[in-house]
Amino acid sequence: MTVLEDRIEMAESGDELTLDTMFAWLEKMPIPEGYKTEIVGGHIFMAPQRDTHWEIIADIYEQLRVKYPRKRLKSDVRIDYPGHLNGFASDVTLLAEGAIKNGKGQWRCEDVEFVAEVISRSTAGNDYGPKKETYAAAGVPVYLIVDPYTRAWHLHTLPKDGKYHGSVRFDFGVEIDLTKTALGLVLKTDEFPRG
Repeated sequence: MTVLEDRIEMAESGDELTLDTMFAWLEKMPIPEGYKTEIVGGHIFMAPQRDTHWEIIADIYEQLRVKYPRKRLKSDVRIDYPGHLNGFASDVTLLAEGAIKNGKGQWRCEDVEFVAEVISRSTAGNDYGPKKETYAAAGVPVYLIVDPYTRAWHLHTLPKDGKYHGSVRFDFGVEIDLTKTALGLVLKTDEFPRG
């Protein structure tokens, strides 16, 4: 079956569009290697992963690995979030100790303690906008945006009533102090590559 045939079949059946249906379509599409795909607000986004993007992700991952076991860290793994059709594949995710998968075999957003997104030009609006709002609504305690184009990082904490009430922005080179969060560590940014 093609994606078009799937859509026609779904439209004729009167079924409501679901994330599972949309991700099933994506699995059948010829997505180029090196592209990240996710669904934000019912829209499919694909973005290429550049060297700079990957180096920052790897740097954050390696710093977190000093304290956390590999099984708690995820990258580009689908996690469904509240709101209309939000299936994100975050750049770096830290799951809570004892996190469990749901009935579909997916990690639950309720178990996410930290998310880091590294900005891509084509999807930056999602990371600063709808994804930030969705992470806050889901109660993700710590959301970090790393922007190699502006050479800055943005830290969002204290989610309540669907918004982050703590936000700070600094340039690369300034450490990210997470000692007063659930992470209890400091991330160095001096080796983050620029845009």
